[in-house]
Amino acid sequence: MLRGKTVRLSVAIFIGASFLGSFRSAALGGRLDGAALHSLSSLEEMARGKIKITPHVALAEGLSAAEVPNADPLGGERVPNYIRALAQHTKAAPQFAHLVRTVLYGGSLSPETKMAIVLRVAQVYGSAYTAAHAQRWLRASESGRGLLAALKGGAEESLPSADSLALRYAELLTRDIHGVSDSDFQRVRAHYNDSQIVELTMTVCFANYFVRLNEALNLPVEAWAFELTANVQPAGLRESPSARVALISDEEMEATRAALAASRSPQPGGLGLGIANSQRAMLRVPALAKAWREYGMSVRNGAAISRELQLHISFAVSMANGCRYCTLHQVLGLKRLGVDPKKLLAMRKDDSALTKSELAAVSFARKLTRMATVTDEDFALLKAEFGERGAVEVALQTCAFAFMNRFTDGLRLPSEDEAIRAYQEIYGAGAMARDWNW
Repeated sequence: MLRGKTVRLSVAIFIGASFLGSFRSAALGGRLDGAALHSLSSLEEMARGKIKITPHVALAEGLSAAEVPNADPLGGERVPNYIRALAQHTKAAPQFAHLVRTVLYGGSLSPETKMAIVLRVAQVYGSAYTAAHAQRWLRASESGRGLLAALKGGAEESLPSADSLALRYAELLTRDIHGVSDSDFQRVRAHYNDSQIVELTMTVCFANYFVRLNEALNLPVEAWAFELTANVQPAGLRESPSARVALISDEEMEATRAALAASRSPQPGGLGLGIANSQRAMLRVPALAKAWREYGMSVRNGAAISRELQLHISFAVSMANGCRYCTLHQVLGLKRLGVDPKKLLAMRKDDSALTKSELAAVSFARKLTRMATVTDEDFALLKAEFGERGAVEVALQTCAFAFMNRFTDGLRLPSEDEAIRAYQEIYGAGAMARDWNW
């Protein structure tokens, strides 16, 4: 059993042996050190200028809220453009709508704190679309309006210390997947328990996914995003417990049972790890873990791009972010698919072994990883190579590992024995120490 010296959470994770040590980044992509936060006033001005822009992909016009339950996480009849984009090009729009709603209103943390986290991540990257929606969500409750007023008025020091710490944690983890120091983490830990830290981290990871989705697709901001919103508290996800501790719900027990069942029924193209350590950590917040898993499966099932290409994309993203845990998983996955070890050796150095299509995908993925935005020309080149649906899937795979890299290495989750063995078989017996100080 690994102890807190290696894992930042006291999560019970069982693997065949203990691996203690620190990690280091293999690359410095994805860092935004020193860049000032975008002001909320500037983001609002930018958002109003994006109402009539042309998206990079077709949107499902005429889509109604009845066709995608909870398309609007506030429970209204609005259908956001991110749902229209997913509905047009994937079968995952209902699952993403559920994921957004669960991230905001599931778990035990205040929805307003999590909405503010999404807003802070939008400020880091300058995502006007994301900021417009995060502010709309905050305006839907009295406490949210108070929090938003403090952020707009430069009175962040007036916020409760737990909220201030959550926003700082979000900013540090967004700027660099290894940006949360031990002292920063201990300050967060003084206010939040393990389950809440997992929930905080998943919220930050979701926000990084959401920003990249919105920016990659160049989504127009809906005019209604600026409207005043009546007080809203979506039913069915949060209940104030009468006990002093939250009781495990039937949904949470089902999520844990489903994860265990899935581990015993390996999926085609999977890693063969049973329950990976990332899943074990996420199951501290079962409702969020279930929503994330179901959304990911809905994107992956029936995808137009191959599983091998998906893994090449996530390998490139993980290397750009310097994510040890996810890099090992992608190597294991590519090895299980039968990719030539010589190609895997070459990929650790440069792109010379990649095909034209693979290079187009990973080049786009690296840019979206580092900058969280792309140009019209970038997306046009991607569409020329993969078609519109394939281009959307390349973007979604990139977004997924903006999420996973921050979750796994941000929490210092240990790599599983099988992933370590596969990595050392390809790169040599001393590869873990050489590449990751592991």
